[in-house]
Amino acid sequence: MHQEWLLKSCGAFSYFFETIPRKLLRFQLQRAYLSTVDPSKLTVMEKSDEKQKASTLESREWSKTGSPSNESTDIKNLSDTQHAVKRTLEGDERACKVPKLGTDEHHPSPSNILRKRKVALLLAYSGSGYMGMQIQKDVTTIETDLVSALYKAGVIPEEHAEEMQKMKFQRAARTDKGVSAAMQLCSLKMLLPENCIEKINERLPAQIKVFSIKRVTQGFNSKNNCDNRTYSYLMPTYAFTPVEQNVTEDFKISDDSLKLAREVLSMFKGTHNFHNFTAGKKATDPSAKRYIIDIQCGEPFVQEGLEFITVTVRGQSFMLHQIRKMIGLTIAVVRGLAAKESVQQAFEHPKMDIPKAPGLGLLLEKLHYDAYNKRYGKDGLHETLDWEDIRMDLDKFKAEQIYPTIIQTELKEKSMLQWLQTLHLHTFMQSEEEYGVETPKLRDVWTKVKEFSKEKQEASKNEEK
Repeated sequence: MHQEWLLKSCGAFSYFFETIPRKLLRFQLQRAYLSTVDPSKLTVMEKSDEKQKASTLESREWSKTGSPSNESTDIKNLSDTQHAVKRTLEGDERACKVPKLGTDEHHPSPSNILRKRKVALLLAYSGSGYMGMQIQKDVTTIETDLVSALYKAGVIPEEHAEEMQKMKFQRAARTDKGVSAAMQLCSLKMLLPENCIEKINERLPAQIKVFSIKRVTQGFNSKNNCDNRTYSYLMPTYAFTPVEQNVTEDFKISDDSLKLAREVLSMFKGTHNFHNFTAGKKATDPSAKRYIIDIQCGEPFVQEGLEFITVTVRGQSFMLHQIRKMIGLTIAVVRGLAAKESVQQAFEHPKMDIPKAPGLGLLLEKLHYDAYNKRYGKDGLHETLDWEDIRMDLDKFKAEQIYPTIIQTELKEKSMLQWLQTLHLHTFMQSEEEYGVETPKLRDVWTKVKEFSKEKQEASKNEEK
């Protein structure tokens, strides 16, 4: 019994050590032959012929007789590597040595053959002139130019450019029309050739720039793995002009108005029902509850002769128009068009009329991946997603491309000034029954206020003359 088992075991080991090396050699020879052929220059029929030729050469090597076939080979203009493989498979190993692979671009080594990898692509952009981040039909968006640059740079195939789901594309945050981003992250599968970032940026306009590409786990999703996001809103301080005063560009915010603005903004902290700060959400929808981690109002500063202020808000996630409506309600309270209690009422009442501030000053500042970094950042295989090493480059782009665009556009188009002219049309009330006053009468009040402001402004111009 033991002798039979020992004989069978020896036979199995003998077969293993004789067969495996021969299969490995056959695989290497076939790969060497096919690597010398440029697939992009072959038609479907030619690709099939090349594979058949490689298969024919293999069968000659592993024939039972061990001798090469007498059948002639119809292969013209073979390279040195192809001739060497052919002669080696036919038994003439001394005729020519196979050139070492990887010596030039025509003989790439197997290690240099590119494969699509799951990556996190970091970019920044100025949203002026674009219809938002997400790709849309018949309009130009940030993704339109980005995907086009990826295809032209040769890092994604044409079918992936046309159907983005094939490359597992996902953005960390969706920005609206005219909204910029100092840090936007996209997860996708793509090739990683040398000088990849430079090749992509060469095909992008100046207001869009890729800063980093990092390998990530196969299951990484830039949206779902993002713990929280930080936005900022840059606006001229004349937006806080009291309703009884004329709105002028030389306005400087007072300490009392700045204090009130900070008090109102602090009311948004914590978990609240933000159904009134977006579109299409009912008060009973659980997805309308959002968590605001922090919100700050900075110190005013002067740029191009105009005083500006920045509001920074960090939250777990944000709904469509949420931040712009938070800013809009804050401006209305500080100006005196709405009561301070309107913020709490907006969380509680089923329906409330809240204005949406212009999108020009909104900026996606930072993305936070704390949980991902804690789990994978120190495993020795993946990098942390924090980008502190390129912080200066990101700040430089923001200072050169984003802030000047926002400021110059505001000075030219006066989007905030135009928006303020319609602010009095909003009631900020939940219902006519609760407040005991009809909505048309409220509108008449604000119309009279607007007329009074115009009369006062005209009177001041006449005095100057």
